[in-house]
Amino acid sequence: MKQRIAHLSLVVKDYDEAINFYTGKLNFDLLEDTRLSEQKRWVIVSPKGTNGCSLLLAKAADEEQSRSIGNQTGGRVFLFLYTDDFWRDYKNMIAEDIKFVRPPKEESYGTVAVFEDLYGNLWDLIEPREV
Repeated sequence: MKQRIAHLSLVVKDYDEAINFYTGKLNFDLLEDTRLSEQKRWVIVSPKGTNGCSLLLAKAADEEQSRSIGNQTGGRVFLFLYTDDFWRDYKNMIAEDIKFVRPPKEESYGTVAVFEDLYGNLWDLIEPREV
């Protein structure tokens, strides 16, 4: 059997502001933006240079979904963005006014810092150590 996780749903307030954040500030690629109905689109973004798991930007459809925007994991780090050059990406993100809530730190597994996306979801930016 062969399986893989293709996409993770990220609940957002607005498709276009989320696309602008991920493609403009984090430099992700917009892989797809297909209108499914008047209110719903199929929007996929992914970090450059990857063909792995991507984010499905899903606009909140009701009040219950809206309450989870920015806090999809109860305040824990939600997503982990691996990089081949921590300091390059960290400096670029600072220049784009990305808010870091925990400064860079050397850990046994690599260099890491925690940042917020446009809604407050927490991410780790990590350059893993080579083993």
